[in-house]
Amino acid sequence: MKAVLSKTVGGPEALVIEDVAVPVPGKNQVLIQVKACGVNYPDVLIIQDMYQFKPPRPFSPGGEVSGIVSAVGEGVSHVKAGDRVLASTGNGGMAEYCLAAAHGVMPIPDGMPFEEAAAFLMTYGTSYYALKDRADPKPGEKLLVLGAAGGVGIAAVELGKAMGLEVIAAASSQDKVDFCLGKGADKGLVYPRELDKDAQKKFAEDIKAVSGGGVDIVYDGVGGNYAEPAVRAMNWEGRFLVIGFPAGIPKLPLNLTLLKSCDVRGVFWGAAVARDPKAHAQNCKELFDLYKAGKIRPHVSNSYPLDKAPDAIRELQDRKAQGKVVVVV
Repeated sequence: MKAVLSKTVGGPEALVIEDVAVPVPGKNQVLIQVKACGVNYPDVLIIQDMYQFKPPRPFSPGGEVSGIVSAVGEGVSHVKAGDRVLASTGNGGMAEYCLAAAHGVMPIPDGMPFEEAAAFLMTYGTSYYALKDRADPKPGEKLLVLGAAGGVGIAAVELGKAMGLEVIAAASSQDKVDFCLGKGADKGLVYPRELDKDAQKKFAEDIKAVSGGGVDIVYDGVGGNYAEPAVRAMNWEGRFLVIGFPAGIPKLPLNLTLLKSCDVRGVFWGAAVARDPKAHAQNCKELFDLYKAGKIRPHVSNSYPLDKAPDAIRELQDRKAQGKVVVVV
């Protein structure tokens, strides 16, 4: 089978495509014939050894896939050969076949296209866990989404609306903001690609202005110099959700949390899934219900063939994506 491989540390240009043996499922494993692989920011990091997990090389990037079950290992009973499924794999998804732990594999609804299935779980799973389980949302509260046009960001926009929140989408261009408004955001805000101290102060004031005084929940999928202004624009007892750091790891003056009596809450969805699989299963059921009701739907903005997978990762690295990028196998 063909697989995209990371054999040396580096960016997308360091990836190669080679023929490798089709893996054999072991106990509690499922072999999936991959139809599509969602591309996520961890794929940018993992090939550079900058992610929390560092798999031994060579490995294929790609942490979520959809496809058809080819074979199952001992102890697997909830899916069988021929089933249409999606799976969380951590890595290994950018290949014609991949292995997944049985607990990370689930059937997909009838009629759900493979590209949408591959774009579903990581973004909506992360954002649903963030908003439902970490943010304590109350209907009518104001949610600011930073990096709102990206995969997890646009999922947060949709889910925030489904939860009855007032959603303010912040992104780096008017085109991206318009995209978010088209997906249900109530208001939008363009921020500059670089923020010095003066620009940070203005950004905080802009957030207060567009929100009518401040926000209750910040979903920060950007990091860097964008975090502090967002905290400064939070309401009393607000909740700041730490999602990711494409603009760098921020440093926050903790006196702000005292002055606003606000919380900074980490969101590590992958670890949460491993620690509480029953809660994850319930969240997935609720997400599929929202999908079937038409309240959420993955927006696949671009798709690439397997031999162009490095270009797909580069699109995320360059922060050009609007919605989700998928590699089609």
